[in-house]
Amino acid sequence: MANAISFFAGAGGLDLGIKRAGFNILLSVEIEETYCQTLRQNFEGLNVVCGDIMEYSRERVYQEAGLAEHEEVDLMIGGSPCQSFSTAGKRQAFADPRGQAMLKYADLVNEVRPRFFLLENVKGLLSAALKHRPLNQRGPGHPPLTEEEQPGSALEYLLERFGDYDVKIKLINAADYGVPQKRERVFIIGVRNDLNIQYEFPEPTHNEDGSDGKLPWVTVGEVLENLQVEEHHFIPYSKERLRFMKLIPKGGGNWRDLRAYGEEVVREAMGGAYYSGGGKVGFFRRIDSNKPSPTLLTSPAQKSTNLGHPFEDRPLSIEEYLAIQGFPPGFRVAGTLMQQYTQIGNAVPVPLAEILGASILERLRTLQTV
Repeated sequence: MANAISFFAGAGGLDLGIKRAGFNILLSVEIEETYCQTLRQNFEGLNVVCGDIMEYSRERVYQEAGLAEHEEVDLMIGGSPCQSFSTAGKRQAFADPRGQAMLKYADLVNEVRPRFFLLENVKGLLSAALKHRPLNQRGPGHPPLTEEEQPGSALEYLLERFGDYDVKIKLINAADYGVPQKRERVFIIGVRNDLNIQYEFPEPTHNEDGSDGKLPWVTVGEVLENLQVEEHHFIPYSKERLRFMKLIPKGGGNWRDLRAYGEEVVREAMGGAYYSGGGKVGFFRRIDSNKPSPTLLTSPAQKSTNLGHPFEDRPLSIEEYLAIQGFPPGFRVAGTLMQQYTQIGNAVPVPLAEILGASILERLRTLQTV
């Protein structure tokens, strides 16, 4: 059976999908103790180590994975911390400790020399600069951007770090692979050059309208309708916010629908945001039951990115988050409600992880050694 090593395991979305694809995960490393608890209570027999990737070497990986010196690692996986590349963050790239963890992952790939590696991160990685220059320091009257300040220079730097690998990159929308969520993430898959294997990402199975022989996107309504839950766990809205959420049409809508009650109601609900620019689509949003969910974030109840239930007057619950991300019924997440939302919101959707894992395993089988 093909083996795998996992870093930045989180709640285990990537691990679970890779396991379902047919890999034996020999070692799963995660730095947060609460997340390690989630892994231990859902993955019977999984070798979970609560550790920091920055302290790992080939020797330690092999020792903790129980591998003999002559054995090879088939696949190394990881969804590294994204905050240093997120367009919502400070965009410090590799100057941020979380960005440095991604470079360490690349260094470990070179040390361990797995046959394949898979790395997942946010869309912002594609445009991030090695060195971020604030917008108010660009343009007329300012020096031109240096090479390090050019968009995409961080990704270029990272790819050079992988060395002896043929690397493919794809921005994937999870909805195109049957996940009931419009979630765009960057996937980087590399195969060791000496293996002479050509890897191509699997073809999407779904699209928005079901054209070109593909299936239509799976809607969030389909998932919620089939969900059997005894009790939903969620953070309720404040009394003030609930007053306005109750005015949003059932089935999907947002702050714009408050205009039916007069502009004064809109102004009161929106506060200072009423005068700001942008589409503000996330304010007082009930997600549309006839479409895939927007990207699940680390909280469903932030004012500007609200993920309200299509029909009930509350945010999406932990149980609904799990179902949308493709976790199995009965999956239990450790920690406070906010920690649970964060773990699930940061996960790779399980069905997408399985599809990618299966595509890698298919190529590995051509070597006839797994």
